[in-house]
Amino acid sequence: MSPQVLIAGAGPTGLTLAIDLARRGVPVRIVDRAAEFFDGSRGDGLQPRTLEVFDDLGVLDAVLAAGSPQATMRVFFGGEFVMERRMTEWREPTPAVPQPNPWVLGQSDTERLLRERAAEFGVRVELGTELTDFTADADGVTATLTRGGDSETLRVAYLVGADGGRSTVRKRLGIAFEGSTDDSVRMLLGDVRADALDHDFGYWFARPDAPMSGIALSPLPGGRRFQFATPVDGDGDANLAVLQRYVTERSGRADIVLSELGWATVWRPNTRLAERFRDGRVLLAGDAAHVHPPTGGQGLNTGVQDAYNLGWKLEVALRNPGQESEALLDSYAGERRAVAAQVLGISSALLDKTVKGDPDALDREGTHQLDLGYRMLFPDTGSATLRPGDRAPDAPLLTADGRRIRLFEVFRGPHATLLIFGDGAPALESFGVRPQVVRVGRSGAATGDALVDAGGHAAHAYDATDGTQILVRPDGYVGARTSN
Repeated sequence: MSPQVLIAGAGPTGLTLAIDLARRGVPVRIVDRAAEFFDGSRGDGLQPRTLEVFDDLGVLDAVLAAGSPQATMRVFFGGEFVMERRMTEWREPTPAVPQPNPWVLGQSDTERLLRERAAEFGVRVELGTELTDFTADADGVTATLTRGGDSETLRVAYLVGADGGRSTVRKRLGIAFEGSTDDSVRMLLGDVRADALDHDFGYWFARPDAPMSGIALSPLPGGRRFQFATPVDGDGDANLAVLQRYVTERSGRADIVLSELGWATVWRPNTRLAERFRDGRVLLAGDAAHVHPPTGGQGLNTGVQDAYNLGWKLEVALRNPGQESEALLDSYAGERRAVAAQVLGISSALLDKTVKGDPDALDREGTHQLDLGYRMLFPDTGSATLRPGDRAPDAPLLTADGRRIRLFEVFRGPHATLLIFGDGAPALESFGVRPQVVRVGRSGAATGDALVDAGGHAAHAYDATDGTQILVRPDGYVGARTSN
C-alpha cells in the first residue's frame, strides 16, 4: 500500500508520529539520512506528560523497565561533601496523575523502544535515506529520496519534517527559524564511565568559589555510564583527555579515572522557534520547529507531544478531506507553536539561572509539562473548572461487574471519548468523527455498560455533576464540555 504520510527524521518525534499514524491504519514511511542509529544519552529526561503519551502508545511498560528515577545528586565543593539534593521533589502518584515524576532513559534507548513498537505495526526506519527534494501542491507532495547512488520519487498526501534543528524541510520551505545562539556559553556534554563513583548517585563537583561552574555526572540506566555536563572555554575538543582534566580539577580527586567516552559534543545555547509549523501539505515537528536549551529537559518531550497532537489530526484530514479538516490541521500549528514558545521560556529561564549561579536552577518542578495545554486558545469563560484545552486527568473506576479500570485505559487508542456523567443523550460531536461514549455513574447507581465512579475521583477531577458531558480528544486534552 502506498504511503499517505512521509516522515523525514527518525528521532523520538518522528517515531512517535509513525506509531500513532500506523495504529490508526494510516500507511506511513519514515526515513533518516543517518547511516546508523544514534548511540548516546542526549535527551535522557522523560517528563510525566510524555510518560502518559507513551502509556497510550503502548510503550510505557518497556520505558519504565529500561529506565530509572532521577538519582539523588551528591554535591562536593573543593573535594568536600556538602549535601545531597534531588533535581525535583519526589511525588507520590495520585488518581489524577499516575506518573508524577520524571524518568531517566538515554535517548538512544528511548528511540530503540519506539522503533520496536513501530515495527509491531509493520513500520521500519529506512536508514541512509535522505529527503533531497520535494514539491507540494494543493493535493499532496512529490518527494525525492536518495539512498546511496539511487534516487526514488514518491507521491504522498502529507510530508512531516521531523529532521532536527538543521531541518532540510524547513530550509526548503524558507521558513524563518527565529531566535538566537549565545556564543558566550559553551558546555561539554556526553557519556562516560567513572567506575570509582557509586552508580546509584549523581555527582556535582565544583570549586568553593564557583559552586555553579562545576561538572555534573548523572548515572544512566542500563550500564555503568554517566552523562556529564560542564562549562568550557571556547569550542575545544570533546575528547577523554579534556574531560579527565575537568573532572580531576573540579573534584580534587585523582582516583576518578574516566573511560569509554561515548557520544560527546560542545554545545552552545541555541533557542529558536519556527515562524510557522505548517505550509500547506508540509508540516514541521520537534527540533525542526523549535530548539531548546537542555536545561529542564524539555526539547525531546515537546517534540513527542508535537507528534501526539498531529497524528490524529492527520488521520481526520485524510479520512474526511474538506474545510473542517483543514482548520483542524491549522490548529496543530496554532496549539503546538504556542506551547513551544511557552516551554522555550521555561528552559531559557532555567539556563539563565544556571549561568548566574542561582542554586534554584536545580529546582525543576515546573518542567513536568502536566500543566501545559491549549486553554489560552479557547474562549475564556472565567471559570476555574476543567475547560477545553486542559489535560484530561486520570481516575480509577469500576465496571458494572466490579472490575477496576482507569480512565486512561478507557482513553487508550486512536479514538476520541465522550464522557457522560449520569444520564442523557450524547450532545457533543468529535471533529466529524463519532467518539466512543462512556457513561460514568455514581456508586451503586451505574448499570449495564456504565462505569462506577466509586470514590468520586472522576467527578472531582472533571468538576462534573450529573448531566455533565466532556469530550476528550484522542491526544488526551478536553475538546469540549456541556452541562444539562
